[in-house]
Amino acid sequence: MGSLRFILCFFLFCPNSVNLVCSRSLPKNQVALFIFGDSMFDPGNNNYFNTIAQANYWPYGETFFKFPTGRFSDGRIIPDFICIYANLPLIPPYLQPGNHQYTFGVNFASAGAGALSETNQGSVIDLKTQVRYFKKVEKLLRKNLGDAEAKAFFSKAVYLISIGGNDYLSPFTSNSSVLETFSKEEYVGMVIGNLTNTILEIYKKGGRKFGLLNLDDLGCAPFLKVLVSGNTVACYQEPTELAKLHNAALSKALQELEIKFVEFKYAKHDFNISSYERSTNPEKYGFKVADIACCGSGPYRGILSCGGKRGVKDYELCSDPTEYLFFDSAHNSDKANNQFAELMWSGTPYYTGPYNLKALFEA
Repeated sequence: MGSLRFILCFFLFCPNSVNLVCSRSLPKNQVALFIFGDSMFDPGNNNYFNTIAQANYWPYGETFFKFPTGRFSDGRIIPDFICIYANLPLIPPYLQPGNHQYTFGVNFASAGAGALSETNQGSVIDLKTQVRYFKKVEKLLRKNLGDAEAKAFFSKAVYLISIGGNDYLSPFTSNSSVLETFSKEEYVGMVIGNLTNTILEIYKKGGRKFGLLNLDDLGCAPFLKVLVSGNTVACYQEPTELAKLHNAALSKALQELEIKFVEFKYAKHDFNISSYERSTNPEKYGFKVADIACCGSGPYRGILSCGGKRGVKDYELCSDPTEYLFFDSAHNSDKANNQFAELMWSGTPYYTGPYNLKALFEA
């Protein structure tokens, strides 16, 4: 393979194709985007191995792409909109065949993944493995760019992470007894510890700018509300309590990292606030329905049966996903993802701070 210093070939990912493009050097002032996480950020990595956690069938992708891509939405996910704001092509899945250049970054996220390797083990790319994949990319680029150019490349890049929700959901959706073994505080400490270690591993490889989300009220998603016996209104309290503990611990951990590590910068989006505002006052944000999914079955369309490929064959599908906060029982619509991404990109410190993503890309 020729040195990337002189002839650099990279892929542009478009909605229905991957195009090879060649350049003699890295684009001037190029800021790459490396993405880690779960189904909120997975553009289709789970398409490439055997798992039930997939969205590569209709009606996923029905609005924007007009076909399923593996994204858990009717259209785009949050990183897609961040790419638009950052003037980047859509960042492709790491496991997509043929993507071996990574000039604009790459997406390692996997639906169902957690910060803990035990979360949905065997069915996902856990966070530790995602970091291992990143290290392979880092090694490849460092070899081809040389140390000086690679150092600049990785220090300018932004590292986007969405993780933790599945760690707190799995004890209530599986036969896990983890919360009988550990207190809630201990369990949250394990999740935050793994997330912090991930940030530090990326920092050691040159990463300096990180974008993260805290967690929403997990128990208020349709697929958890349906688990509450006889429920007509209430959220599932235990997952929501864990999310609150996580959010407090995440804020503290990030503040400590900022103090301890030189040049460490972060943009933390308060997803708890932005999602709560839309769930309690949907009309203000252009939605008609916030407590029922567009696609699913049962009360709230809370049974995760959208597409009929996960055991339950029957499902209902709304006529207009733009009216809904949730597309399926656990994931937001294209329209909602756009709004969240905008707040992450240019929101005030009330929503995203101490930096927003725009400031990180320009730093």
